[in-house]
Amino acid sequence: MPDHAEPPQTSPPGTAEAPAARRASRRPVKAVLFDFHGTLAQVEDPQRWVLEAAAACGVTLDRVRATSLADRLLTAGRAGGPLPARVPPRLAELWADRDLYQHAHRGAYTGLAETVDAGIDGFADALYERLLTTEGWLPYADTAPTLTALRDAGVPVAVVSNIGFDLRPHFDSWGLTDLVGAFVLSYEVGRCKPDPAIFWRACGMLGVDPEQTLMVGDTPADAGAVAAGCSVLVLPAAEPGRENGLGAVLDLALPG
Repeated sequence: MPDHAEPPQTSPPGTAEAPAARRASRRPVKAVLFDFHGTLAQVEDPQRWVLEAAAACGVTLDRVRATSLADRLLTAGRAGGPLPARVPPRLAELWADRDLYQHAHRGAYTGLAETVDAGIDGFADALYERLLTTEGWLPYADTAPTLTALRDAGVPVAVVSNIGFDLRPHFDSWGLTDLVGAFVLSYEVGRCKPDPAIFWRACGMLGVDPEQTLMVGDTPADAGAVAAGCSVLVLPAAEPGRENGLGAVLDLALPG
């Protein structure tokens, strides 16, 4: 090997620099869009979900039975949880429309829960009702600090969610509503992520250009915002109540 460096090579005029020599540029962030589930909040522990739903039906379950039911219900398909292992043909239409219509969202998830025989009257409806209560969700530990820091810096925020029910009561209960400039919910706007239209709607409601907007989520559907012109940050979902790495948003959105 030579014991000295070769002299630097210069490119002829008009020749593009090699990619490694290019300086990365970052577009300014004037607004941030956040996914809800898996990004700002997480559904409650499956066992607690089952115990509380059963209690609402007047039934007290022991931990062993609650755990068994929770495992079977997760396999069947839980809103805010894993996708179902199989969707029965009778539920296929409701499942396809679940994030576009409230009745389809409820019908799909109660129908899936009914495929698990728990022997408890009204159990499927009680499981669904837990979704509609703030007790059924936990915001991540870094959600409020992140939203507060963005508000204080004058960076507007929207929540963009594929969902079949209203999230606003949850934010009201958590004291976070004043930190959110717009809620763009699929069942209200008739578009689901990754359709670029839902991201354009959010940008329009905040009055910002997509090219100056950061979308933060946890799934490929959230990454679909790239097609709308937005920058994207994808974070892996964390366990309920823990931090979710949202501090990275501040590194990208706020000046150093």
